[in-house]
Amino acid sequence: MADPFKALHTPIVPTDPDPAFAGRLRDRIELAFKARGENLPTRRGPSKSATAPTPVTGVVPYLAVADAPRALAWYVEALGARPRGEPIVMPDGRVGHAELEVAGQVLMLADEHPEIGVVAPAPGRGATVTLHLTVDDIDAVTTRAVDAGAALERPAADHPYGRNAVIRDPFGHRWLVASAAAPAPPPGGRRAELRPGDLAYVSLWVPDVERAAAFFGAVLGWTYVPGSGPQGRLVEGLTPRHALWGGQQRNTLFMCFAVDDIDAAVARVRAAGGRGEAPREEPYGLVADCIDDQGLPFAILQSPAGPDAESELQAADRPGDLAYVVMEVVDSARSRAFYGSVLGWRFSPGRTSGGWNVEDVVPMVGIAGGQDRATIVPMYRVGDIALAVERVRAAGGTATDPERHPYGMSSLCADDQATRFYLGEL
Repeated sequence: MADPFKALHTPIVPTDPDPAFAGRLRDRIELAFKARGENLPTRRGPSKSATAPTPVTGVVPYLAVADAPRALAWYVEALGARPRGEPIVMPDGRVGHAELEVAGQVLMLADEHPEIGVVAPAPGRGATVTLHLTVDDIDAVTTRAVDAGAALERPAADHPYGRNAVIRDPFGHRWLVASAAAPAPPPGGRRAELRPGDLAYVSLWVPDVERAAAFFGAVLGWTYVPGSGPQGRLVEGLTPRHALWGGQQRNTLFMCFAVDDIDAAVARVRAAGGRGEAPREEPYGLVADCIDDQGLPFAILQSPAGPDAESELQAADRPGDLAYVVMEVVDSARSRAFYGSVLGWRFSPGRTSGGWNVEDVVPMVGIAGGQDRATIVPMYRVGDIALAVERVRAAGGTATDPERHPYGMSSLCADDQATRFYLGEL
């Protein structure tokens, strides 16, 4: 009789780890080394990153520096950069190639190699190239860089084309730290019309629509008209249009984005690895249901032209309006690549580690990675956050005590069906 233990034995076959898990593990190891005042050791020669960087195209800055390991650490600390893979270390100990992601864009660098004509900037000499860095908070980034050893060549100031500052990093490279000039909103409103990439419509998915309608009516003063089905309620008077949709197992915010050419947008969804259904005609425009490359459902809308479309966003920011959206996703880099390709979104580092802001969209959107599954969490505007928190708790929900931030006061809440949302006194 055959030995069952031998018969059932399977040879051990090495396999690559899950990329998202490997990336999170590496981040934890890097933090542990930093806490001990040490740098994470790098491998000699070419190596495979725990999370393989996506291919790079277009024009990419490639810097030569006098001390690449120190420069890599400095750009991470001062400019919020994130490593892309591991540096390639040459046999003589110099870094032959390294990549960082700064404000959503790729930056390459290496130690100088004078023997092949690649040299770092000379101390005291002028700069032949200026790197343009677009950020959300110019003053905070500039202050952090100067505190970390950069030279301030021009303090932050407002100009007709936007606010900017100029710094020289410790390795001789000149940076223009800037923000894009935002068009002034119309009096009493946000801006005149929907633009591609804006949120055109949202729907809060909940298990029981009647309970949700009662809860948010008590907390935010919402009133409703019937939706497109018995499980739907359309909230009256909100910007952008907002609905409740019941019968759902997942509590999340469903998003519909504006596009100018829905057929081209569906093609971009598919090219980026997502799924895009054929557009269908609705009273408010052409709509296509989609799923991104990580399984998150969303929709896109091509609104009809005319006075109604132009006045879509001409409402004041009122209590109960959607002020901000947090996209909690599994892989932030993949989400940024997908929605950048599909909607033309541009990104800048957020205030929290690993967080990103989407530039110039209405309402404002942020992305946070490292989640087990994607959940979209809305923030609603209130006039008195302390009173609103009391209403949440009285209606059977939960709410953290309000916290002060540079943009105002906020509280993380959940309704009586565990639907998470934020309140913001902004």
